[in-house]
Amino acid sequence: MEILSYNPGHDGAIAYLRDGHLVLSVEAEKNSNYRYSPISGPDIFNVLGELDEIPDVICTGGWWPRDHHEYLRGSDVHVGYRGVSKSDVILGKRRLFGKSVHYFSSSHERSHLLCAFGMSSLPKGSPCYALVWEGAIGAFYEIDSDLNITLIADVLNQPGNRYGLLYGLADPTFPKTGPHFRFSDAGKLMALASFSNRTTPLADEKKLLDLLLHEPYRDLSAHEGIERSPHYNVGVDDPEFRNFAGIFSDKIFDVFYQFAKSNLKRGMPLVIAGGCGLNCDWNTKWKETGLFTEVFVPPVANDSGSAIGTAIDAQFHLSGNPKIDWNVYSGLCFVASGSFDLAPYDLYETNYELIADLLANDLIIGWVSGKYEIGPRALGNRSILAAPFRESTRVRLNDIKQREQFRPIAPVCLEEDAKKWFGCNQPSPFMLFTHRAKTQALDAVTHVNGTARIQTVSSAGNRNLHELLVAFKARTGYGVLCNTSLNFNGKGFINNINDLSAYAVQHKLDGFVVEGKAYILKASKGYQAYLKTPNSLAAASRTVSSSPISFAAAGGL
Repeated sequence: MEILSYNPGHDGAIAYLRDGHLVLSVEAEKNSNYRYSPISGPDIFNVLGELDEIPDVICTGGWWPRDHHEYLRGSDVHVGYRGVSKSDVILGKRRLFGKSVHYFSSSHERSHLLCAFGMSSLPKGSPCYALVWEGAIGAFYEIDSDLNITLIADVLNQPGNRYGLLYGLADPTFPKTGPHFRFSDAGKLMALASFSNRTTPLADEKKLLDLLLHEPYRDLSAHEGIERSPHYNVGVDDPEFRNFAGIFSDKIFDVFYQFAKSNLKRGMPLVIAGGCGLNCDWNTKWKETGLFTEVFVPPVANDSGSAIGTAIDAQFHLSGNPKIDWNVYSGLCFVASGSFDLAPYDLYETNYELIADLLANDLIIGWVSGKYEIGPRALGNRSILAAPFRESTRVRLNDIKQREQFRPIAPVCLEEDAKKWFGCNQPSPFMLFTHRAKTQALDAVTHVNGTARIQTVSSAGNRNLHELLVAFKARTGYGVLCNTSLNFNGKGFINNINDLSAYAVQHKLDGFVVEGKAYILKASKGYQAYLKTPNSLAAASRTVSSSPISFAAAGGL
């Protein structure tokens, strides 16, 4: 059975399943499109170009009514946003390229739940609890052995929206009269919350907590007298605002934790979905509660996984199977067509030892390998890599990425070394949990509170990155690197050679590596200093060219 599915809202994606295997997940923001984009025509053509035959099933995820007519009468195209019943679906027939195919739609809520359960290692028939917390939904569920889903309670509506709203309150650039929050603010507040060093709110902050958490969710513009609230337009660098950010973050988690402690049976697994599932601190706290036998969060916990979840739901309805096998590197291949000016670069036929030597000498390198990773986190196939030792490296990386200096840089680490350096004694391949650094030698990847959002790497999971880490360990003693996403600010991963070259020049990378070839910028001061170091590995392997070339002709993908 071949299933093609898409989600119609923000974080748009198209997923393709074949006989229970995730073949492809194409996300609209990738290839330097704007973050949180919905699906567009080019995304559809990209996916159709990857298909070998007409799918048996096409799916549309559930979403809000698109107009007043749908609000009153419902839609014959997609099921709505909420709903957990197996029977609350649209199941019919459509024609696609002259062939009659099944058509399926279920709710957005079910897409999160089926994504989390279907991608987890829990076998079919395993009872579990589920938590969906995202922009709109904040609820616990119970899933029984027949995959009947029971809504236990809506614990707090719109937790993600409430979370990001606090950042907008303090940020003077955010228009308080505007009707909408900014999607990017929740992730920024997550970084700021780690700067907090007090746990008790002041008297006026207690009133703000009530306003933001206990009253029905409203945009800032709907709160009369909001300008008299503490932290209004104080700026996100204000230390007291940062203290409150931590208090607020802990309070939201505690609302859900207290409910779980009082209402859920001990000794069952928990699967987590929704954009709040990308909050590594909260995921770690759930593990540390001891309430659950295991905690699983998919790397596509946000709406980028909704297309996968709807496809899994369709597969379950039509075959009885709610499980898939999958690989996080299920995006598109790097686009190597076209040409770019090679004149600014020295070109190397490279190897892991050479790249490790460049990184050990403090060069910062774009790294492209294989298909891009699904979800919003760079997991070693569309990454910027650097040595993990210096605080100045973190500063330079944030400058390169044109983002705030309070943002942390994550470490990528050999799986076998993760316990030694971060106290992580099990695989953590998707950068979804925090661990406490065990050494002061890794300043660039240690956040202000001493934690790190670690990604562990094995040879089976990502052979190329694993081999590079092995070479870097042989060179420095540490199988750890800085790993941050290779993207223009406000856009998804770079996935074509023209954007990559433009990014390297404009953002002052030292160079980039694409499938065995290194392009190092001649103008890089770090590179010129490196060439003068004794025993530089680059000197013997450099090949110089100054004419525009086709990337494919240069031995790319």
